[in-house]
Amino acid sequence: MYFLPRTHLCGVFYMKMDFDNEFWDSNYSEGKPGWDIGYISTPLKEYFDQLTVKNIDILIPGAGNAYEAEYLFEKGFENVYIIDWSKKAAESFLKRYQGFPKENIYIENFFEHKGKYDRVIEQTFFCAIHPSGRKRYAEKANELLKPGGKLVGLLFNDKLFEDKPPYGGTKEEYATYFKPYFNFKVYETAHNSIKPRAGRELFINFVKKDYSSDESGIIG
Repeated sequence: MYFLPRTHLCGVFYMKMDFDNEFWDSNYSEGKPGWDIGYISTPLKEYFDQLTVKNIDILIPGAGNAYEAEYLFEKGFENVYIIDWSKKAAESFLKRYQGFPKENIYIENFFEHKGKYDRVIEQTFFCAIHPSGRKRYAEKANELLKPGGKLVGLLFNDKLFEDKPPYGGTKEEYATYFKPYFNFKVYETAHNSIKPRAGRELFINFVKKDYSSDESGIIG
């Protein structure tokens, strides 16, 4: 068994989201999604580079081709886990990077996942969720984090599309979803985006509410 599958993919968690695992399998079979840049994004790379504690549990939902997981694992972060609906995306990742532990890959619905993590990494997963499911995303990310855990990554600060992913939005809109569940450590336009995304990405470092400091000793 290559993966830890949970194939009950109930669409209610995505509310109006019409795209299921078959859609994403087809998407990856026909070629990488338009928002896949083919390598780890600079803001996340530089964030990972300043992490010093390497035994933390890191979850990457909607990982797709999982460049972030590959980078982290190469740097010695062995407790890295990825979730994606698409089995084809996971197979493609394992074909490209055979050293990643198969037991750390979940083929399932993020909203049904059970576990506790120090970090949840956001990289083009939020934009694949219909806006009607965004509040639920914020709630679920908070649920999956340990006390003091953080949601870190990038959000598009751009209109993008209304009828298909990637769905767009604004900094003001996103704040309404996350404020009930997180304290904002960093919430600003990314200064090191790749050129095509310059000025269009927000870097986020949100701390699970009720534990808003770095008292855990985990830096970053």
